[in-house]
Parts: sequence; structure tokens; C-alpha cells
Amino acid sequence: MARPSRYPLELRRRAVRMVAEVRDGYPNETAALQAVTDKLGIGSRETLRNWLKQHEIDAGTRPGMTTEESAQLKAMKKEIAELKRANEMADSTGGRKEFCELL
Repeated sequence: MARPSRYPLELRRRAVRMVAEVRDGYPNETAALQAVTDKLGIGSRETLRNWLKQHEIDAGTRPGMTTEESAQLKAMKKEIAELKRANEMADSTGGRKEFCELL
């Protein structure tokens, strides 16, 4: 299980908006990211860069897996693991074999 973010969702959204607003006032994106990072007290410029990248993916302006797709994939993997455990338990008790013979 992933650890919870130490930055609230609203702070992350605000930081992404601020980068979009101030980007033109700096010579490059890195300088804009650093300015917003310093202003909001975010630990690392790369943290903000990752938030910005994910926002662009979610908005459809950059290729990649959206937050929603990632959540769906995580849920599917969890379900598969549960089904595998259930099958292993049924195999160990012979329950699945008996059920298959009935069909």
C-alpha cells in the first residue's frame, strides 16, 4: 500500500495552477517550478514537476496513464490477487476439483 501524500490535494492543485499562471514570467519551466516550490514550501521541484505531468496526462494534453486508469488497474490487480487466493484455497481443500467434476 502506498503511503499517503504529505501534501493535501488542494495544495497540489493550487501549485499546478500557479505554475500555469507564472510560466511566461520566467525564462524556462524549471525556473517557474522552482519559484512556485519555494513560495509554497514544497520539498522538491521534481515533486511539483510530477504533479504537473500527471495533470497534463489527466487533461489529455500528454500521453500516459490517467489517474482514473491507474485506480482501475490497481483495483483489477487486487481482485485478481483475491481470486488467485480463493482458487488456491479451493485447490488445497479439493473443493474446486469436486465442483468441476459435477459440471
